[in-house]
Amino acid sequence: MTVQEARHCDECAHGAGEGHRRAVAAFLARRDELAVGTGVPAAVAHSPVASRQWVSDELSQSARTVADRGREAATAWLRRVWHGTLLALWGGIVALLLGQALTAVGAGWTPARTATLAAALLTVVPLTAAARAHRARGGLLAPLIGDDNRLSTSRAVAASWLLLAVFAVLLLALRLSTASGPAERDRLLAGLEPARGAALLTVLAVTGAVAVAVRRVVVVRILARRLQKIRAARPRGADLLCDDNGRASLTDVQYLAASTVALLYTAVLLGRRPGDLPDPPWSLALLIGLSAVLYLVGKFTEGSRPVILSVVRAREAGDLDAAIRTGDDIEIRGSGFVPPGAATPDGLTRLVVRIGPVHTQVPLVPLPGGFANPTDTALTVPLPVDVEPGRVEVWVVTAAGVETNRVLIDVTE
Repeated sequence: MTVQEARHCDECAHGAGEGHRRAVAAFLARRDELAVGTGVPAAVAHSPVASRQWVSDELSQSARTVADRGREAATAWLRRVWHGTLLALWGGIVALLLGQALTAVGAGWTPARTATLAAALLTVVPLTAAARAHRARGGLLAPLIGDDNRLSTSRAVAASWLLLAVFAVLLLALRLSTASGPAERDRLLAGLEPARGAALLTVLAVTGAVAVAVRRVVVVRILARRLQKIRAARPRGADLLCDDNGRASLTDVQYLAASTVALLYTAVLLGRRPGDLPDPPWSLALLIGLSAVLYLVGKFTEGSRPVILSVVRAREAGDLDAAIRTGDDIEIRGSGFVPPGAATPDGLTRLVVRIGPVHTQVPLVPLPGGFANPTDTALTVPLPVDVEPGRVEVWVVTAAGVETNRVLIDVTE
């Protein structure tokens, strides 16, 4: 990519990001205006039902605009961020070179230092080519992004250990190719024996198996409708430590922390003994294993299926107690109506209630700073005029496409 192309890419990303920020600001301002009744046309202001529907439609349209701008900004961000991955890679090479040069003062330059730099280059060059090939998907971030467009903690941990293992083997291979005598070659070959790297290979196998198992667990739970997944706008660094709602996840934090500490310790071992495969203590390997089990158990237990507990007539102040009639508002009580990651305006607009054969869009009811309807535990919708009197089934379809259980209600004339 030429300098002009890179500058054009940065300008596009900046323009898309600025457009998204303006759309979000306009939506928030409009929501707060409508929450206090400002801007509602006089033609519908006299009717609470008509004004609520008009406000909901207005906010839904603005939410779609925000979502469109967000997708444009995410695409531009992914095309730009691959430059950052290259900068990190080659910045590491420069740092390694400076560190080797500083530590060589007085001790002299050794073949091991040359082999270390050569191994680093042999590792970075293919990664650079891979980053360029996947520049539209974030460069080196591409294999770490899950199907939900979030950074995967299990993939990041497995990739880190794989990268360290590949670098260690390349370093030993280069040192073996420049060995000066049979004794040195025999010593380097002994450093590749399974007993020397058993702990490293175990950790590599465990982290790789966890990455594969987690993906399978998530897919199976989604197909069984026990887990709701919403695609994120773009990957974020916080995804490694947080759940889909953006809140810190204990299982993710402990797995990443334990892996980072063990990885740093193993890298130090490789630096101290570049003639052997790094052999972390079995206590560290056990720590990674226990942490991986806890992480995997957390993936088995996270999420739940949305459920309706009850459906009642929504009664306003001053109304008489009565049965549910056509045109009344009904309140659906339960849990899991707003999946993790779907609390955005665009996600809320995709919430639908089935009342018999009629699909009813859940109206957005704004409050200053948020929404009164819908919420994760309660939805209020009007009963459509097309619903015939009698026993009618009610169920909810969430933004993730998951249906709740069905509840029967009696509609009177």
